[in-house]
This record gives sequence, structure tokens and C-alpha cells, in this order.
Amino acid sequence: MKEFKNKNYWALILGGSSGLGLATAKKLAKHGMNICIIHRNSRTQEDTINAEFDIIKAEGIQFKSYNLDAFKPEKREQVISELKEILGLEGKIRTLVHSVAKGNLKPMISEEKSILKNDDFNITINAMAISLYDWTQAVFEAKLFADDARIISFTSEGNTKAWRNYAAVSAAKVTLEAISRNIALEFAPHGIRANCIQAGVTDTASLRMIPGSDQIKAHSLKRNPFKKLTQPEDVANAVYLLSKDEASWINGCVIPVDGGEHIS
Repeated sequence: MKEFKNKNYWALILGGSSGLGLATAKKLAKHGMNICIIHRNSRTQEDTINAEFDIIKAEGIQFKSYNLDAFKPEKREQVISELKEILGLEGKIRTLVHSVAKGNLKPMISEEKSILKNDDFNITINAMAISLYDWTQAVFEAKLFADDARIISFTSEGNTKAWRNYAAVSAAKVTLEAISRNIALEFAPHGIRANCIQAGVTDTASLRMIPGSDQIKAHSLKRNPFKKLTQPEDVANAVYLLSKDEASWINGCVIPVDGGEHIS
């Protein structure tokens, strides 16, 4: 059932060309939500990404994508300006999804590799955390949010656990959760809910960039109650649930979506 089909709702997905973001776009489109994806990819990846986007368009919804640097203010302003025209008076952003993976995975101590520096923290935290606030504020100021809007971002167990080479991303995830909580508090009078999904270990391109990712996957398979890794579709299903009318009283949470991986 395409429950969002006649409501002129849109999902704005930051980082929607692969992994959790792409799976989310497909899921929401299947239920009738129009999709706008912001992504950053090279020309060599264009054919693969466009084939995925064609799957989304086949759902019969409105679709728009931008291949640009989402962290540059002028690019953000360009997107918001164009979205105001595309959405018109009736269209509204129901769900804003932050699925950004841009950060430095460097060790703090190493004789062979470059080590983590202050700039690495700044770049990672700005991209993977502060950008959530930047986009939320931009959409809000443009009056593009639906009366009952949902902001959803993706965190990980790195928010409380130390993994080698993950310090900058870990700091970004903690910052992301703090920003999400305050959005949940301060934007609530305007009908906006904000939650973080703590996804289980998922075999995505982002995970494979982490040194030692094979060991992380093997450990997760052992401790997960279902002896399976989390799939991008599992996380997309949770975003869909949080986008439904019935989820309007869920606000300010960090919700594990991992089959119980976090309890073991």
C-alpha cells in the first residue's frame, strides 16, 4: 500500500547513493514518498548509481538527485532554492535522513601511517554530525518541513565503544546524537521529531573502509542473537516505521536496529 502517495510527502536523503541511504530511498519510494537524494560520487560510478535510481523512479513517485558537495553552504542553498520550486505550495519534506559517511580513519599512534590530527577531527565531525543541523535549519527556514516531520540520522556502537582508527568518527557519532537530541527538544513546538538509529554492523562500503572491518564482521556474527549481520533493508524498514503517523510520539531517541547485537 502506497500510504504516502497522495500526501505529496518528500524524503530528503543526504548520502543516498549507496548503503543505508539508498535502501531507505527505495523503501520510502515503495510506500509512495517522493525522493530527493544528495550524494557525492565520481563519474566512474554514474552508471551503477543511475541504475539504482531507475529502480526508485519505477515506483511512480517524483524523484530528484544532486551530485554535489552537501557540506558547502552555497550548494545547500542551491538545492533548497530548487526544492522550493519543485515542491511548490503543496509538497513538504516529511522525512530528512542523514546517512553521511565522510571522515578520517587514522590511528592516533603509528610509525608507518599518518596519524590523526586536529583537522581530521574537524572535517569528520562537520560532515558526519554538524551537517545534520545545517540541513535541518536550512529546510526549516525555507518552510519546507511538513507539519509532522521526522529527522532521522544513523549512528553506531562506536558512540560508546573504542575501535582502532575510529576516534574521529566516534567523536562525530557522539556529536550527531547530541545535536539530534537538541533538535528533538527545540524544534518540537514546530512539529519536528528527531531520532537516531543505531544500526548493527552492516556490510557496506563505509564499513569496508574501516581497518580491521573483517574482524568486526566476524565478531558481530558471533554475538548477534540471530548470527546474522544487519542488512541495509533492516535499517530502511526502521526509517519507514519512524516515518509513519503512528510513530509521532517517538522523539529524542537512539534506537538500536541490530537484531539484539548490542545486548550481547
